Amino acid sequence: MKKPEKYFFDIILLIAALLLAACTGPQVRECPVGTQYLSDCPPLNAVNDEDVNVLYASRTWIPPRKLTIDPIKMGEDARIPVNEALAKVIGPTIDDALTSLAVKIWMVDNAQHTVDVMYFILERDRLGYALLGALCNAVRRGVDVRIMVDSLGSMHPSHDELRALETCANEAGYMRNAKGQVTTKKARVQTVIFNALSRFQFNRRSHDKIIVVDGNFPDKAIVLTGGRNIALNYHGMKEDGSRDPAGWRDLEILVRANQAAEGERVTVGAVSEAYYNLLFLHKGNKRLYPLEDDDDDVYPISEAYSKEREKSQENLAFVKSLPEIKKRLEDMPRYMSEEFRNSEVRLAHQLSNLTARDVTTKALENIERNPNSIMYLIRKIVEKRFEEGVTSGTIRMVSPYLFTYRYYNEEGELVYDEAREILQVLRDNPDITMEVITPSVLTANHFATQAIIDIGMIPRFLLTPALQEVWKADKKEGELNPQVVESEEWKKLINHPQIFIYQTGKLDSVLLGGSRHYGKLHAKFILGDQVGFVGTSNFDYRSNLYNTEMGFFFRSPELQQDLLEEYEWLKANSYRWGTPEWLRMRKELMEADAKESGTTRKQRGIYKTIKALGVEYLM
Repeated sequence: MKKPEKYFFDIILLIAALLLAACTGPQVRECPVGTQYLSDCPPLNAVNDEDVNVLYASRTWIPPRKLTIDPIKMGEDARIPVNEALAKVIGPTIDDALTSLAVKIWMVDNAQHTVDVMYFILERDRLGYALLGALCNAVRRGVDVRIMVDSLGSMHPSHDELRALETCANEAGYMRNAKGQVTTKKARVQTVIFNALSRFQFNRRSHDKIIVVDGNFPDKAIVLTGGRNIALNYHGMKEDGSRDPAGWRDLEILVRANQAAEGERVTVGAVSEAYYNLLFLHKGNKRLYPLEDDDDDVYPISEAYSKEREKSQENLAFVKSLPEIKKRLEDMPRYMSEEFRNSEVRLAHQLSNLTARDVTTKALENIERNPNSIMYLIRKIVEKRFEEGVTSGTIRMVSPYLFTYRYYNEEGELVYDEAREILQVLRDNPDITMEVITPSVLTANHFATQAIIDIGMIPRFLLTPALQEVWKADKKEGELNPQVVESEEWKKLINHPQIFIYQTGKLDSVLLGGSRHYGKLHAKFILGDQVGFVGTSNFDYRSNLYNTEMGFFFRSPELQQDLLEEYEWLKANSYRWGTPEWLRMRKELMEADAKESGTTRKQRGIYKTIKALGVEYLM
């Protein structure tokens, strides 16, 4: 993860190009000298700061018809630097989930210059409204706010809650410069719907989850990304504020610029904000604005927005008053300054998925086209390790929807089989081991993808072709047949010395009459011997082919150890695939009276239907 100096200049050129493009966008009226007493004009002591003016321009929405650059192509071509940073992991426990919520609120509450928010799902629940309340307060303080939500993940017919956030700018303060002086630029709220469904971009989604605070101010910049969306069940909380033990088990990485790093001209905050700029300017996006009142409407829109703003403040106050959140917020100054790990980090993204063509037949070519993509960098890291003569070690991966890929060309010929490639590498290198943690039928959040994992993907790694067919055919002939699953052949195959596949959930689950809640696994990360990755990608077909995803590769022995501890916690709450305990867990769930019981019994039929319809690539 060396840092060629030219990376810095390439990023600077990228930002400069965005600024030039932004200058063609709408201009904000400047108040003539001597008129600052007007309500829409800056105070008399405001300074005309050139750095803030440039930053303001770079953050301005530009309608696609006026855009003079291709932001996706720029994202592909950008030479993204490896940054010196401070990082920490926010893990998968309920305690961690509540801490994550406190971090998000604290980040927005303590933003001094800018806030950029992007989430696939921003639920209209207590937490969604609480975040909007914090963002409203931020713009009133003079913080420039941008927010994007995915049109499918956060679907709503009107999005009055987001339009109401826009109206908070009516009471906006003025931005401050690096010295803390009030400037002539009034803060804004700019709300964007990513790939609006009205623009027929249905299958290209932004699966990103990121908050960037004060990105271009190195001493203040903070970046948060990972698997958690903005919703109660991602943060271990019920609507009444009590803990939700059945919530999602997720993970995030919190990154700050390392002020001790010398000569770093473009920090991780600036890189993250530059990435957000590109995503913000994607041509499929739609800018939201508050609607005007209709004179004939007995319930004016302005009143609706007022009620939405009140709702956001009420929910923000409610969340902050909860004892567990209040305690964490009080501890945030310490939490945000201690226990960070010195790291090298490198942002990676899948922006090119938004414009790629022939995504299934030219999947490998599309990966090569974007040298900043997650999959491209994983390949390069592995290739480099082999070139260095490293032929031992353990690769660990966690994903809720992990697939292994089969890509075919236009003639229908198989051009890449990932499972076959991995198995060959393991045969050639007997000192390399692979460990994977995925959900089980107890902890899955998507029954169709779980069917692909259990019936199709994992057997390709562990079972012979003949035994794979037995496993797929019928549960009575395979899974529930002692002559198959208690045979010496089965025991030998599932205890592969190099492949360890675990699934979360155990026999003491509440779904099976026990007392433990295992939640729904949603974390996604990779942990190698030297380099790790935390981000938003599930490493499934949709992540690799259609979605834009992002995350950070990192190199840090301490952060590696922290993430390994989270991995081991998940593994301790799992069974190895194919073992007697795992088989019994599935059998008891099939016999139970839970909503997961039916989909477990029908897994093979679900899998066969997916394959017959040819929709595996869309999962």
